[in-house]
Amino acid sequence: MRYLAEKRSEATALLLALGGFAFLSTGDTLVKSMAGMWPGPAIAALRYVFGTLGLGAILLWREGWAGFGMTKVGWHAARGFGVAFSATTFFTAVQIMPIAEATAISFTSPMVTALLAAALIGEPMRRETWIASIVAFIGVLTVLRPNFVVIGPAAVLPLLAAMGMSLLIIGNRAVLGQGSALSMQVNVAIFATLFLIAFTLIGHFSGIAILHVGAPPMSVVAKSAMIAVTGSSAHALIYMATSRAGAATVAPMTYFQLIMAGFYGWLLFRETPDATALLGAAIIVGAGLYLWRAGRVTDEPQGTE
Repeated sequence: MRYLAEKRSEATALLLALGGFAFLSTGDTLVKSMAGMWPGPAIAALRYVFGTLGLGAILLWREGWAGFGMTKVGWHAARGFGVAFSATTFFTAVQIMPIAEATAISFTSPMVTALLAAALIGEPMRRETWIASIVAFIGVLTVLRPNFVVIGPAAVLPLLAAMGMSLLIIGNRAVLGQGSALSMQVNVAIFATLFLIAFTLIGHFSGIAILHVGAPPMSVVAKSAMIAVTGSSAHALIYMATSRAGAATVAPMTYFQLIMAGFYGWLLFRETPDATALLGAAIIVGAGLYLWRAGRVTDEPQGTE
């Protein structure tokens, strides 16, 4: 009976994770649907204003003002910067390149995280990490090949987004146990909102036409609010999934986001990745799965002779 209960719990966790990653792709699709209507950084800022207000109200109701207290403020600020940088670059990327290819490149985040963790907090680099990183980089170059020709250096934006997410993950490790999951989410959202507003203002006054911020159409406001809801729901579902089955079990489900991105791109935007882009995406996914599998093997208890 216990075995069956564990299996049911694991199955439920996988379904929750699938729902969470599907919500993430839905949000990215909404961003792409606003291409040319408002700048990516401004959309990200508005999305986080809505998200911060909503989550903050829930935190205040559940934990009171004490829930907003934080230690290691510098690391919280670093987490917020990572989120803001990732959102700015990725939201801009999906507006100018195929959504599936932007998503595929962003999946280098686990490898980038390992490299940055070694550089920033001294975590050891395993041989498997080097192998996965090199293979993933080959995959990125493969995906970038057709996009770089068409849109130029902006094609590297998803890779920059992966670096931002990696900074968030490293920051999460540094503040682990400093508060509830909800308070951690609100704290990072507060700093992300501040940085995103700054990025939006910098873009607006940069003179770059596509970053000029005018009055948003109501459709942009409505969609930004929807992205806040889908994003917060996604993170809640993924958190629930990992609490039921553990991060190692849930991790491969992240690639469902790539499948959904490809489906949305084909259905709504008539985007069909060419064979080279598909090959590059497969290489990146393979590198991620290899790194995940190597981590599981390392974490398994070893028998004694």
